[in-house]
Amino acid sequence: MMWPLRKALLTVTTTIAIGVALTFAMPVAHAAASSATPETPGASYQSPVPTADRRGTEQTLLTFPEWYLVHSPAEYARIVQHEPSHDFPFLDQIGQLWSSYATVTREQMHDNYPLNPGYHVMIWVIASSTTVEYALRSLYENTVGRASWLLGGKKLTDEDRYGAQAAQEYVDFIRQEPWYLFDFGARLRHLWSDVPMWGPDLIRKWERRYALTTEYAIKAVYGKLIEKATRATYTPALMTTDVVVDRLPDGWSAPAHVSVLARLPDGRALLALPRYFDFRLAATALAQQGIHLTDIAGNMSVILVTVWAKDDAPLPAGSGRILFEQPLAMPAHTRRVALLMPVRDLSDFLAAAEKNGLVTEHVYDY
Repeated sequence: MMWPLRKALLTVTTTIAIGVALTFAMPVAHAAASSATPETPGASYQSPVPTADRRGTEQTLLTFPEWYLVHSPAEYARIVQHEPSHDFPFLDQIGQLWSSYATVTREQMHDNYPLNPGYHVMIWVIASSTTVEYALRSLYENTVGRASWLLGGKKLTDEDRYGAQAAQEYVDFIRQEPWYLFDFGARLRHLWSDVPMWGPDLIRKWERRYALTTEYAIKAVYGKLIEKATRATYTPALMTTDVVVDRLPDGWSAPAHVSVLARLPDGRALLALPRYFDFRLAATALAQQGIHLTDIAGNMSVILVTVWAKDDAPLPAGSGRILFEQPLAMPAHTRRVALLMPVRDLSDFLAAAEKNGLVTEHVYDY
């Protein structure tokens, strides 16, 4: 257990060093970053995407640490459907969070993308709070939680199952909405009103009830504070991503949540796709129709994609450049691979991913 902790501390320390460098760079770079436009392969290119709907290329990188805080709870939810909470590798997840942030930040600086200091501040806030939460939960689950599991006969209780259901509901919610809008208070009330207080394995039941009560109560209060701070600091995010496609076939039917904004004289079209989790679904549906994305939110350069691949399986040719890899606890013998690829290659990649034995986890649509 000390090795994961040491590794997590090492990655956090490395990222702090990068953060210090960024802090000193911010006054110099802020003016350029605030007025920067997405990078394009040629100065003559004029994106059909309206200026207000364009997003900087750096955001495809910086959205990974933010989305890791969706991927990690999703992995937790998969594990606790069948196993106790202490089987989740909290400390390893801390290490993955900070090491991936360090990697995408190095890539951002290496390619001279806009600094976007506000995004870094947001990442530091959510990553730091997650680090504290995971460290405390690791300590608790591997002492008190593990003891109650052993004393309770190594069986999942009604509270374990309720916690697993709430964990999956949380993941389903945050794929579309900010985490702080999730109704932890309702989960706390239903824990005490719907889950029987008495039954087999009483020690485990009461320990789980205490753990879930503490978690939901703290997150309900903290979420309200974050909601107020966020509304005061940031403008609401656009829930769509404008893209340019190479063509629209005759008789074409739009996939769910995809709308046509304009048909261009050269045969291309400007579409609005859902943002975040559903962007992958919409982009894949278009790719399977033979329609190629050529511009995403004003970007024609690169986009980040993560896939799941079996540990012993090589990636097919043309999969883009590997930025980093991370082992997954569940599914077992599977790794997450972060790939940077040209926007023009994304559609072909998505269309062939399943055939190539890959599961596309997310497309980071700036």
